[in-house]
Amino acid sequence: MREGRDPDFTEMLSVSLRARVTLMVVITSEEERAVSRIQSVCMRWNPERQCLVWNIVDGFSADKTGNGFFSQSRDPIAVLEDVEKTDENAVIVLLDFHEFWNNPQVKRMIRNLAQKSRYNRRTVVIVTPSQKVPDEFRDDAVVVHLPLPSAAELSDELESLIHASGVPCTLSRSGREKLIQAALGMTLNGARRSFSKAIVSHGSIDDRDIDLVVAEKRDIIRRTDALEFYSSIESAENVGGLSVLKDWLRLRERAFTEEARSYGLPVPKGIALIGIPGTGKSLTAKMIADLWHLPLLRLDAGALFGSLVGESEERTRRALTIAETIAPCILWIDEMEKAFSFGTGDSGTSQRVFAHLLTWMQEKTAPCFVVATANDISALPTELLRKGRFDEIFFLDLPNRDERKEIFSVHLKKRTCVPSDFNLNLLAYESEGFVGAEIEQSITDAMYVAFNDQMRAVTTDDILRCLRKQVPISVSQRETVNGLRDWLSQGRAISASSGQKPQSGTEQKKVIALEAAPESP
Repeated sequence: MREGRDPDFTEMLSVSLRARVTLMVVITSEEERAVSRIQSVCMRWNPERQCLVWNIVDGFSADKTGNGFFSQSRDPIAVLEDVEKTDENAVIVLLDFHEFWNNPQVKRMIRNLAQKSRYNRRTVVIVTPSQKVPDEFRDDAVVVHLPLPSAAELSDELESLIHASGVPCTLSRSGREKLIQAALGMTLNGARRSFSKAIVSHGSIDDRDIDLVVAEKRDIIRRTDALEFYSSIESAENVGGLSVLKDWLRLRERAFTEEARSYGLPVPKGIALIGIPGTGKSLTAKMIADLWHLPLLRLDAGALFGSLVGESEERTRRALTIAETIAPCILWIDEMEKAFSFGTGDSGTSQRVFAHLLTWMQEKTAPCFVVATANDISALPTELLRKGRFDEIFFLDLPNRDERKEIFSVHLKKRTCVPSDFNLNLLAYESEGFVGAEIEQSITDAMYVAFNDQMRAVTTDDILRCLRKQVPISVSQRETVNGLRDWLSQGRAISASSGQKPQSGTEQKKVIALEAAPESP
């Protein structure tokens, strides 16, 4: 069984048919599209060669009028017997035959037909959605996979729908490209439905429809338990600080376009986010998806592992294949050090799964941008962080004063508070050593206090009292935090934040006095 995955399916099909290959198996869930491709190839290369299509309900039909062989039987064995009797110059497409794979007579007759057809002009093509092709066909069949629609096919389909519906199209050049990218990984019917929904929803096609099409990919993600689809809900404005990382990401916002390919730029591989818990690593993954208008997939490494021999490796391959199918996308691997902590009781399964993931990260050609996060750098193998698997390694440190001020502002806005009503300079000063998650929690705690105090407005003093009750992670886990910061100081990663010279307590108080915002009532 010679298996091909060349994306140029039409060329592969035409070569096989012209070479008089006797038996082909086309694996795809897009039955209609596969039959159309086969018929098109027959018409292009040999107009005299009929293309006959059989299914279990309608029997045979032909793509053109002719005096060729037609069997009215719906029984698979009777159909194969009738096909065997004819010497018609034809391509015979059989649908629904995967339903009969377990019938030994059917399998034997298909093999006989393939072997005898070498001396006549028939080619039998079985179109099936099943990935499991009987081993008995190993030496007799050419197995090909029909790839999902290309960007060109999806663009043609979009143009046809726009023309047929007559709706206005105000897509920008980059917006059109991103809309097509969002549809990549869908079947042609799925993309057609998504485009139609966009037309119905807005009465036009514009840049707003990009997110709508991205959301339609959830159905594809549900095929595997190891992948979870996240909606892009965190904009860059909702992430305080990390200016260096944000600038790096904005420079690569157009990295997945054909314009970038023409310029000679490679597709970015991914980034590793190492740092202190609560500094926004997971939030950053969601921000990238929103910034680049790409679907965000979270890989649940725990769900990759199964109890059966080889099951974990197969789940890993399937999850990565689905990620490649819907690419371009963001693949988020959260807390990687916990997911792949190697033990001695799994017979090496975790090592094999991890090795498969590393190889995929190194060799992948699909535009899957990997965002891997980790809190414990000591638990990560050195081969993971070497160049070639990631474009860059960023360290997320404790936020400096300006970043803490920005984080307070972001979270106050999220809770419908007006930041200018608060002394942000004082809050930033008093929250030294706090991470973003702890700052957010102090605001939430203060709002509970104000809510239960006759639902009054929350004040700076409320937040300060809640801050002073907390023990920040920089204190409770001082040794771990210092170890991580020492790792950064050794030049092993790039700081995600712009540098800020530390200020003494006196200097900070002077700044607060000069820049103090109005105190809350």
